[in-house]
Parts: sequence; C-alpha cells; structure tokens
Amino acid sequence: MKFTKMHGISNDYIYINGATETIDNLSEVAVKLSDRHTGIGSDGIVMILPSKTCDFRMRMFNSDGSEAEMCGNASRCVGKYVFDKGLTKKTNISLETLAGKKTLNLHVVDGKVDMVTVDMGEPILRGTDIPTIFDLPTVVRQPIEVSGKTVLTTCVSMGNPHSVVYVDDVDSLDLEKIGPSYESHPAFPHKTNTEFVEVISRNEVKMRVWERGAGETMACGTGACAVAVASVLNGFTDRDVYVKLRGGDLNIKWSEDDNHVYMKGSATTVFEGDVEI
Repeated sequence: MKFTKMHGISNDYIYINGATETIDNLSEVAVKLSDRHTGIGSDGIVMILPSKTCDFRMRMFNSDGSEAEMCGNASRCVGKYVFDKGLTKKTNISLETLAGKKTLNLHVVDGKVDMVTVDMGEPILRGTDIPTIFDLPTVVRQPIEVSGKTVLTTCVSMGNPHSVVYVDDVDSLDLEKIGPSYESHPAFPHKTNTEFVEVISRNEVKMRVWERGAGETMACGTGACAVAVASVLNGFTDRDVYVKLRGGDLNIKWSEDDNHVYMKGSATTVFEGDVEI
C-alpha cells in the first residue's frame, strides 16, 4: 500500500489515497501503522476518499484505532495532498468530514501548498450538544472533580468534544499522569479532548493537549480552535489569537460576522513509501 507521511505543526498522520487503495480493517491498520517502534509511526491514519457532496471526503483513525469526527491539522494536510499530487487544481476546496463540511483555502508558493486556512464552521456551545452532562447554553468555568481536585473547565465542540482548562504554567504539567482522568471523566459521555492553557496576552496563548484516543500530541487543530473560543468566552483574549503548541503556532480567528472559526497553519510532507498491511 502506498502512503504519504505528513504533519501539521508536528501533528503527524499517514495519508492514504482511498481512490486507489482499499483497506477493509481501518482500525486495525491504524493501530499497526501508527506504532512508533514497529510501524511507520504517527498519531493515526487519514483516508482521502471521493465524496458525493464535496470535492473530497476524509476519514481519520487515531493511533488506538478509534475513528474521530475531525482533525484540523489533518484537514490542512489533506488540502496539500490533493493539490500537490494534482488531484485538483482548485485552491478553494470543500471537504466532507464526520463533523460536517469544511472549506479549505490553499495558499500556494512555487506550485506547492505552503499554508492552509480552514473554515471550521460554528463552535457548538450548548452543553448537551458537545456533549457533556451539563444542560447549559454554555459550559464556562464549570467545576468538575478530577482525581480528588476541583477543576474549572470550559467546554466547546468543533465537531468533536473539547474540555479547556486554564493553568499558570502549562510546561510543568505531567500529562501522562493526569490526561487519562480528563479523557474518561463521567462529565463527558463520548470522552473528551483536553487542552491545558496558559494565557500570555490578549492575542497569544500557550497550550498542550491530551487527545482522546491518542494521548498527548504535538498539536491539535480543533483543540486550538476550541481554546480560542473558550478564551473569548472567559474574557481572556480577543477574537484573533495565536495559539502556541508544542509543534508550532496556529492563527485562530472567531469571526463576529458569521460566527465561524478560521484556522490558518502550515502543512508539510515528510516522506512517501510502500508498506505491507
């Protein structure tokens, strides 16, 4: 099977052209190929498929084999993949995901995609729609008990659930120890991605993420979008903010005009190859 390894600010996935490659057991293949010792090594796999409603369709599977609704970093890489490989000549393309239709604006330099701006759509704020157990119009600074401590969380869905927690020093956290308690907390019926955030200024925050089904990753695009929305809801930042992640920076804007969240960041091809599955 032919594959392309790509990353969006170090959030790395294995990309497969589903129009030419057929995989029956996607969950099993995701676990096998994602292993960083015995496989290719990645946060998961992404299948790029034909779509009846959009230019392309994306399915993504985490390193534990679970299928996720959406990944912002992966969607940028999908845009680069289809343009750089000549599957489209369009620089504005639509992408079908389990979280709905996304629009990708491709920024091309010397014939190759360098940056991608993704229209991530409107954030979902009602507690039961995220979903959480809280039947509230917005879940802002909601106290929950995690490992015997009371923590304030702000919850947002960008097509997948996020719990945003603000801390004084994000670098000092032991995410391997505390992350699983957030991910599987009973307040989140479908589990949750958790972002730990340190506010630097009105236009800049720093975050680490514990991703549902993958553990700590270098970056999370939907998580960065959720953080930007949560920071506005808490009054910490303006609507246009740089989110600094371990793998790099993303520019996130929550527009007042259409209530959509826009994410701009890089997409990078690492290498290509063939692998037996």
